[in-house]
Amino acid sequence: MSGARPAASSGSAQRRSDLAHVKAWWRTLRGEDFVALPPPTRSRYTQSDGHGDAAELFGERGIAAGTSFAYWHWQSHAAFDRSGALTGPLNLHWGGDHATVAAGLGDGPDGYRVVNGGPQGAFRLDKVTWRDADGLPDPQDPDGVRQFLDRVWIAPHEAWPTDRRRPSTAAESGPLTAAESRWLHRRLEDPVDLTAAERVVQVLEARAELSYDEVARLLPAWRAEHADLLTRWDGWPALLHGLLRHEHPEVWDVVEQVGPEAAGVLCRFPSERSLAAVRAEGLQARRGGGASSAVAAWWKLHRALHEPDPVRAATAVAEELRAADAPAFALRALFTALRADAVQEWRARSGRPDAETGQEEFAALAAVRFALDATLPRELRAAAAEKAYDAVARVRDDAARLGPAYADRTGTDAAEAQALADRFAAARDDLLADTGPELTGYEGALCDVWHRYRTLSPAQTRWLKDRVADPETGMQGLGFCLELLYAHGAAGEAEVAALLPRWKRELTKQYRTTYTEWRHPLVTLTCLVLDLGHPLAADLQTWWTRPKPLWKHPLRLLTHLGAPDEAKAAELWDHIASGGDDTGHLMTWVLLRARLDGEHPLRIADRLIGAPGVRPYVLEAVLIGVADPAQPLWRYAVGRLSRSWWRRAQQVADDTGLSAEARLIALGAAGRHDFLRAPDRLRPTPTAGELTEARAWFSHHPLSPTGP
Repeated sequence: MSGARPAASSGSAQRRSDLAHVKAWWRTLRGEDFVALPPPTRSRYTQSDGHGDAAELFGERGIAAGTSFAYWHWQSHAAFDRSGALTGPLNLHWGGDHATVAAGLGDGPDGYRVVNGGPQGAFRLDKVTWRDADGLPDPQDPDGVRQFLDRVWIAPHEAWPTDRRRPSTAAESGPLTAAESRWLHRRLEDPVDLTAAERVVQVLEARAELSYDEVARLLPAWRAEHADLLTRWDGWPALLHGLLRHEHPEVWDVVEQVGPEAAGVLCRFPSERSLAAVRAEGLQARRGGGASSAVAAWWKLHRALHEPDPVRAATAVAEELRAADAPAFALRALFTALRADAVQEWRARSGRPDAETGQEEFAALAAVRFALDATLPRELRAAAAEKAYDAVARVRDDAARLGPAYADRTGTDAAEAQALADRFAAARDDLLADTGPELTGYEGALCDVWHRYRTLSPAQTRWLKDRVADPETGMQGLGFCLELLYAHGAAGEAEVAALLPRWKRELTKQYRTTYTEWRHPLVTLTCLVLDLGHPLAADLQTWWTRPKPLWKHPLRLLTHLGAPDEAKAAELWDHIASGGDDTGHLMTWVLLRARLDGEHPLRIADRLIGAPGVRPYVLEAVLIGVADPAQPLWRYAVGRLSRSWWRRAQQVADDTGLSAEARLIALGAAGRHDFLRAPDRLRPTPTAGELTEARAWFSHHPLSPTGP
């Protein structure tokens, strides 16, 4: 919007927050085929929760199941600050027919604009702001400034790709106009305001436009304001890039202060000094910060300066890491860099530098090839085998489906690819012996491999036990490993002995398990000692009944799964019937009841359909989560990105021993699962063959609306 600045509002309208304006507009949205869900609470945290809220609302109000709807969730709500001011675009998610939702939302309330993100994206609501004749905002208007910087923004990894075969996108994004450049440079004049300068520095250095005088002026302000932790200021990578580009005399002192996080920037400036810096960080790599990027940067700079062959360079770095007794994640990071480079090399060789066609096929095959490459150290082959564990199914499917075209996509004949898949299948268990997933990373990655542990091999059991016994294993790792051992009946006195010295000091800390398939490790340990009749049980039960800390009280009843009896069952049911928050209580009651009655938990869950006090959406998760009592799924709701939940939903829907109502609940969950709705979101992505099979199963299911 350009021209004269709009007049400032006054009175009560001026004091009314953006959130109040948006809510007032939101309440006016309605239509015959469109519903705007109420604004979110913390319980609507994800898109899955939004779709669950829609289903619940439709059921309560008798709204047709196919009605289109829009909503925002609690993560989107972060666009509002505590005062209700809109600090960024508000993402509006939706379900149903895209055109119907677009018509229902319209243009937005006065002073705001709704931007259509297309059939695969969210709608975005933001303020309408003033622009001058050059398209520049008023520097005093934070919303206008934010929107302008968004428009000229280039992500650092695109502006400075560490793979030199990929050009910077700065030119593609369009050069700054003279007016834009002047406007940005003025924002860096004295006095320096680091907060305001942050994104300006990023935008300018993405185009290599920070001057020597500017970086020299910004450096002391950065060091003074963030002396304790330089990386707390988000503009640091751009400023460090500028300091290196201008060869500022203090730049290497800054690199040392920043630590391993500087590795990604150093990759853009190959030198022996850069190599020495990232090598030192890589050799003392510990989980956190930029440790993984330091290892990857070490390999890249070693290649650039000493050994161009990627495998030989990786072998040299791996040998040094092994000699330094580096943790497993460092070697995983090295393999990740090696495979990413192979994909980039394939892109360059195939003449498809930006094309996605063939990339996933090649990446899957590359994991299998590296796992079988005898010239690589065993640790790197094991890291490759972890990736190939699921990727090999893609190799087989792609080769069979594409036939001769597979060679065009990957450079490898389909028959050879099938032979490689056979060789990997024969070697897999040996390569993965005494290995397991990274326990300290993103919890979603651990949930992605949960399906691999539906049954435990002796090697997997040994690895899980070793991790529980390792005093370095943290809360997340203990939760993952102990839950699997307990559920499979493989946990025992050794695990209790290992955790006995740690439970008071470490396991009594809060650890949220809302989105995990495992419980708090102290819950699982308590169940274990109760089952074993171990003396520790008395101490743990005393701790659970104390008034503090407060976070533990919702979890206490979950320990009743250990050594169950009728009194525990009754206390659990009283909580469920009271309507209190369910953090695994119904799941615990069903599993407890199954142990007492000697009955499969699915049958017990089936009989709860329609029971007073039992929430349908909680029962849906329990019905599917207990399908395999040897590996219950404890996530708070059906995991739409999880293969484990998809397979359990199929299992329940196909169980003719259950009621039609129970099977329909599972079939409905399967129909909403992203395996069918958005398969590209799953990790690993389903193969074409898996998708064809899944769609055929759903459409031909006897209870499906489209079935026989």
